[in-house]
Amino acid sequence: MDFWGTVLVVFRRWYVTLPAFLLSLAVAFAVYRTIPAVYQSSAVLVLTVPVTGGSVPANPDYPNPRVNPLLNYDGALNVSASILLQALSAPETAATLGAPPGGDTSYVVHNGSSNPELLANGPFVIIEAKSPSARAAHELVVRLVARAKLEMAARQQVLQAPPSTYIKLTEMVAPTAPLEQRGGKSRSAAAVLALGLFAALTAGFAAESVAPAVRRRLGGRPGGRRPVLRLRRRPA
Repeated sequence: MDFWGTVLVVFRRWYVTLPAFLLSLAVAFAVYRTIPAVYQSSAVLVLTVPVTGGSVPANPDYPNPRVNPLLNYDGALNVSASILLQALSAPETAATLGAPPGGDTSYVVHNGSSNPELLANGPFVIIEAKSPSARAAHELVVRLVARAKLEMAARQQVLQAPPSTYIKLTEMVAPTAPLEQRGGKSRSAAAVLALGLFAALTAGFAAESVAPAVRRRLGGRPGGRRPVLRLRRRPA
């Protein structure tokens, strides 16, 4: 059946397709309203080398200059950012920050790439937190920024790097105000509406197919008239 044939069936069986379409609109609106809102807050950190460099001046007590081990190879800041990403993404870290796996509140830490192990995106740490509570999303990002700074300092301290060479984390974008993310709600409502439209079309074509059989069952004729029984009078 072509397009105009489909349109003709829809209008001819409007008493079936119209209620089905209105019902699908109501269900889609109900789904949109029942799905809880999700808020997102984010922050962007960048790893930087201190202005004094990655090593300390020569000292008679140390024949060789003391160098920060995390700055002693090519792409040092990128590698350090990757280490930090792995530490912040660990399930144990998420649990201590109040975002255990499987909970309503979650976060993602990446360097601008879908694969955090790639080092080509530079020394960036991008934090994104989502939660049904706007306040919880923002506070989680604040805690993650503080935890990132602690993790970076702790790892350099373990390696006995000179404090003057410590890599610093600078907030390029401070934790942002939470914004409501409506994409998931809109997609769910659109999917329900599409299924409703399909159901309305199916109901219309079903009514179109069943209508002739119903007319025959009720004793209808092709002209739409029912047979009329006439009584003959007996001659007096």
